[in-house]
Order: sequence, then structure tokens, then C-alpha cells
Amino acid sequence: MMKYWAVFFGVFMVAIVALADTGHLGKLWLIYSFPGGHWVGHFVLFGLLGFVIELSLFEEYPSSDRKKLVIATGLIVALFVGIEEFSQRFLPTRHSSPLDFFFSCFGIAFFSWLAIRLKRKAPFQN
Repeated sequence: MMKYWAVFFGVFMVAIVALADTGHLGKLWLIYSFPGGHWVGHFVLFGLLGFVIELSLFEEYPSSDRKKLVIATGLIVALFVGIEEFSQRFLPTRHSSPLDFFFSCFGIAFFSWLAIRLKRKAPFQN
């Protein structure tokens, strides 16, 4: 079940990034209307992306070492976030920022910790 959420959220994130890159985010820019909203967005959205992918992998590979899965997943998601953040340097509608990347990675790390804690307390039922 979690793999469907991971795919859905991954597609959602690609759509959000594509809309932002082309300057067509529309009213979703309201999320940034409060101080620090942009960084909260990075923290939550990229953190949740890692979270649902990790929960999906926990479900798919129940006997695997969860900490290794979390580290590998977090690094891969952070790599894609870094590439996307760097690519913004070449887009007139975007602004590349090391702080954006930091908050994205901080969100990935926090939600990875949360995934491990959640799995430890409540295993999925098949």
C-alpha cells in the first residue's frame, strides 16, 4: 500500500517542481506568504517525500536493515534535491539557495528519524 503513496507523492513533487520552474505555481505561492514559509515548504515537502519512500521500502523489504535503507534513501533523495536546487541557477523564474538545500536535507533527516521511530512502535499489518 505504501508504494502507491510513494509513487503518488513522487509524481506530486515532480509536478510542483515543474510548475515552480516554469513560473506557473499560481495560488500555491501563498504557502510562502509568511516569514520562513519557503523553508518550511522545503522541510516538509522533501521530508515527506523521503518519509513515504522509506515507509514503502520498509514494507517491501521487511527483513532489511532499516537504518541502512533510511541512509541510502535519504542520500538519494538529497542528491536529487541538490541537482534540482543547482538547476535553478539556470532558470530565470527560480533562485538557487544553499539555505533551501539545507532545509530540504534537514526535513529529509527529520522525517527519516520519524520513519524509524514509527516503524519501531507500530509495524505494518499485511
